[in-house]
Amino acid sequence: MSNSETDKMPERLTKKSQNMSRWYTDVVRMAKLADYAPVRGCMVIMPYGYALWENIQALLDRRFKATGHVNASFPLLIPESFLKKEAEHVEGFAPEVAWVTEGGGEVLEERLAVRPTSEAIICHMYAKWIRSYRDLPVLINQWANIIRWEKVTRLFLRTTEFLWQEGHTAHATAAEAEEEALKMLEVYREFMENELAMPVIVGRKSESEKFAGATATYALEALMSDGKALQAGTTHDLGQNFAKAFEIKFLDKDETEKFVWQTSWGVSTRMVGGLVMTHGDDAGLIFPPRIAPVQLVVVPIWGDDTRELVGDAARGLADRLRTRFRVETDLRDEYRPGWKFNEHEMRGVPLRLEIGPKDIEKGQVVAVRRDTKEKLFIPQDNIETEVEGLLEKIQSSLYDKARLFLTENTFEVNTVDEMTTVMRTTRGFMSTHWCEDPVCEQAVKDATKATVRVLPFEAEQTTGKCVVCGKPGKLTYFAQAY
Repeated sequence: MSNSETDKMPERLTKKSQNMSRWYTDVVRMAKLADYAPVRGCMVIMPYGYALWENIQALLDRRFKATGHVNASFPLLIPESFLKKEAEHVEGFAPEVAWVTEGGGEVLEERLAVRPTSEAIICHMYAKWIRSYRDLPVLINQWANIIRWEKVTRLFLRTTEFLWQEGHTAHATAAEAEEEALKMLEVYREFMENELAMPVIVGRKSESEKFAGATATYALEALMSDGKALQAGTTHDLGQNFAKAFEIKFLDKDETEKFVWQTSWGVSTRMVGGLVMTHGDDAGLIFPPRIAPVQLVVVPIWGDDTRELVGDAARGLADRLRTRFRVETDLRDEYRPGWKFNEHEMRGVPLRLEIGPKDIEKGQVVAVRRDTKEKLFIPQDNIETEVEGLLEKIQSSLYDKARLFLTENTFEVNTVDEMTTVMRTTRGFMSTHWCEDPVCEQAVKDATKATVRVLPFEAEQTTGKCVVCGKPGKLTYFAQAY
């Protein structure tokens, strides 16, 4: 985009039902989640958007630590020779790597990569740290920023720089590594469905779609409201590929030296984009209460003669609720209530509480749900319990709605022509069978622009005829993807 296009803030929100792509960019900027940075493809995550990321981070970090993982921090810069040690890895990331060639006014003897991922630098350190079976397993995660020189970028969904977490583990056996990769896949699934209210399909990636250098990649695929899939997270069984390249060995109990078995896994700020597209509507964002930066906003409805009375009541109500919920009080006098309502709806605040003179007299507040726009009158006497119940209903309702959308937009197809028809009309997930031959995979992509999203775990027990060649194939989900 040109500077004039990115610098100018939208004057009004495009309707999602009319142009989802434009709506997405509008709402991310107008709700002050993020804005364009002066470096092409980069973004500034604004306080409201960063608060959302902090909530995501805190909820995930708690889960990581509960499964025995600890946090560390590794360098941003990686020597070129490190990346070259694992051939498939460097080949996979080469087009996206940014290089530092000069520092302190001097040309560097060796180029330094700005990390596109951290396997190389972390494996170098693991080779120093791991000596015995007693040192295993190593269960480390880091929260970091990543640089990948993307050609086509979009706020949160695909940017040159983004935030993420990357887990890197080392184990004594192949079975332990595989168990770890699947365990973290389940941690992600539970988090996405219970906290983000975003249903996902999980399974194994095809050989062409797997992580560069992995023996197997597992993914969580969500369906956005335009029928496109979003890869929401991945876990990788790295086997011994990196261990052999970086000489990560340990002396086992039987006194023989062996290579470790490794995994890596990660999710990123891309999840914010997934949240926006999964739950938002024509009026703007809708955030699930468990991760919303602001769970409820208190809006006073006052006149000149009731300003002090209602203002005090609104502040008191917010203070009372703030001990249990993330609360804002909108006491701005320069905006009318209707304008405030629209703004908080656009920002995705799950619950709005309105209070005016008559509500004070009746000992009640007016509660308005963001997801359904339903208006309820709730007594102040038991307001904490009432609010908690409403927020849980909103959380459940958002998940149920998204799950229904995924179900209704997953289509069983048996021919490439049927796949083409789906992609030209509704889009969505296409459930079919595939022989795992890359030629057939490419044939589907050429005809429909859809790719293999995952082979679900039940695929091993589910056989049928390949959608392209008719040979025996496994259950596979195809979709067009972000």
